Amino acid sequence: MTQQPSVILATASYDHTIRFWEAKSGRCYRTIQYPESQVNRLEITPDKRYLAAAGNPHIRLFDVNSNSPQPVMSYDSHTNNVMAVGFQCDGNWMYSGSEDGTVRIWDLRAPGCQREYESRAAVNTVVLHPNQTELISGDQNGNIRVWDLTANSCSCELVPEVDTAVRSLTVMWDGSLVVAANNRGTCYVWRLLKGTQTMTNFEPLHKLQAHDGYILKCLLSPEFCEPQRYLATASADHTVKIWNVDGFTLEKTLIGHQRWVWDCVFSVDGAYLITASSDATARLWSVSTGEDMRVYQGHHKATVCCALHDGADTPS
Repeated sequence: MTQQPSVILATASYDHTIRFWEAKSGRCYRTIQYPESQVNRLEITPDKRYLAAAGNPHIRLFDVNSNSPQPVMSYDSHTNNVMAVGFQCDGNWMYSGSEDGTVRIWDLRAPGCQREYESRAAVNTVVLHPNQTELISGDQNGNIRVWDLTANSCSCELVPEVDTAVRSLTVMWDGSLVVAANNRGTCYVWRLLKGTQTMTNFEPLHKLQAHDGYILKCLLSPEFCEPQRYLATASADHTVKIWNVDGFTLEKTLIGHQRWVWDCVFSVDGAYLITASSDATARLWSVSTGEDMRVYQGHHKATVCCALHDGADTPS
């Protein structure tokens, strides 16, 4: 049993490894071999105990505090690349989205998949609304769908741009905004309004031409970043841009990666951003200065996803 670091930082790469890093020093202290497939997405459970790795076609759960190379659990009903994974706030259940066209829900205390929703196109991104009762998915055909978990049905469908893949979705921590980023470098921003039913209504707020190339990830800043509110967009143009949500003005362009930037994650206070790139590195940036403060080197191929949990442990 190793001493658990207060900051959990992990990356995964096309070199078929998952690496854990000391965030401050940049030292890699654990490597997990992942020979079966590439890893598309990493997510840490709210209690910091487990790391979920979304592969093809399975999801594996690894113990953060052990040195065992073996997963503690495997979730196997998807039939293609799993592109999205995340957890309900108490860590009781996990959600996923896959190129097999489905969104699934998994009770972590029971085997198998409890629910399945058909998107009818490859799912690229899924986010959980802060109300914990709605999942929002985006797919390769450009559809955004809201899945009402209480009614167990699709409550809303949007197509911001026909036949333009929705690559990434993000929801503001208070549920007030949702942003969708697509393959044309555009971010669509909606205000989320509560309807008379429990259904969330989308009111168009802004269209932001953030990059010329693909946006691979968009992410809104967390609660403890307040009163500042930022949107980060990671792109195939090798940059990450930080936008002020108030007016969607460009605050900073993070320049340093040599190739596509696939993923990004804010620190709990929004002061730092971790990014993962095809140049085989991950980087730590200061959001206020735009400088890169640390480079995490060790992967031999494209680093395509990263996960960070530097907040308080929420009890399981």
